[in-house]
Amino acid sequence: MPFATAFINASTSEASLPFSEDAVSDICAHLNPLLADVFALYMKTKNFHWHMSGPHFRDYHLMLDEQGQQSFAITDDIAERVRKIGGTTLRSISDIVRFQRLADNELPVLTAEQMLAELKADNLRIAAFMLDAHDVCDQYRDVATASLLENWIDEAQRRAWFLAEASC
Repeated sequence: MPFATAFINASTSEASLPFSEDAVSDICAHLNPLLADVFALYMKTKNFHWHMSGPHFRDYHLMLDEQGQQSFAITDDIAERVRKIGGTTLRSISDIVRFQRLADNELPVLTAEQMLAELKADNLRIAAFMLDAHDVCDQYRDVATASLLENWIDEAQRRAWFLAEASC
């Protein structure tokens, strides 16, 4: 687990952490890539927001703006949770690129339907990543992080639902 090891705060003594070093390592190994994915989702959502066109432009443009804001809003909570349990988190754009699992989309032209379908799939993947992180939190009895994840899973599934319904 080179990623987890790289993001453990060596200057904090294990005695002052709420979790064991293994717990911090495992939880951070899920939260830091999740943070990178949420940043990637935010950027893709904004990209599609900026490049939306077609007969439903206004509705889609506004929906994607709202969804982008919602995604961005959890980034600070994820990073701060990593710090609260004794880990360190992403430090740069290159960290985001290195650890994101969602694919970027730099195609110059996409239909509105293609944009909505891709964002729906990405939100469902984010929800699945969050569920995996939740399982790890349950293993270590990290109820605070698990509780946050439960709300974020619901939000990701709601975004996917809206995207699916908008593309009918």
